[in-house]
Amino acid sequence: MAAVSETIVREYFELHGFLVRQQRKFVAPSRSEEEEIDFFVYNPQPVPCGSPLPFLLASAELPAITRAVVVVKGWHTETFSLARLAHAPEIFRFVEPSAFKQAAQAFGGDGSLTRILVVPALPQDEEARRQSIALLRSKGIDGVIPFRTMLADLVAQIEVNRNYQKSDLLQIIRILKNYDFFREPQLELFKPRRRRKPASPVPPAP
Repeated sequence: MAAVSETIVREYFELHGFLVRQQRKFVAPSRSEEEEIDFFVYNPQPVPCGSPLPFLLASAELPAITRAVVVVKGWHTETFSLARLAHAPEIFRFVEPSAFKQAAQAFGGDGSLTRILVVPALPQDEEARRQSIALLRSKGIDGVIPFRTMLADLVAQIEVNRNYQKSDLLQIIRILKNYDFFREPQLELFKPRRRRKPASPVPPAP
């Protein structure tokens, strides 16, 4: 599952023009090493943003990011609740000084560095969601991108009439779209309802 999750993240950032470098392609012998950075991503053509980036990142905010370290948590059957975060301190290891030193060596030079965590989902309950975000911020994480955001963007961008033979993931999405397994968003709820024609008067019985 880890390899599939990382492939989704790589394809997503490359789709948005980022250069992506994977930390390693082998399985680390120690858990501590395995829990550090998954990707270094670099945007060669960043677009300055006049306002701070939101914590919950969407595709529209990506152009404002120049350099980032990305950690992928593909626990697709779990939510990043406060309890889950409290019992998984290794999640925050990539924001420690040693990880930043590693990132500086990878990128070279000085400059802003965004720390991004890719997660399955944040809690739906508003208060639980607020507490989870507050904890993530307090640990030094700059932004979170849910897998749903990435997958929805990949599905939307893939064209059926193109052959993505160099990417198994994109080719599978293309095939599924071709056979209508992905449908357009249901917008009928937002369309104005048609007015019913007034019923024709019933003539009085003779």
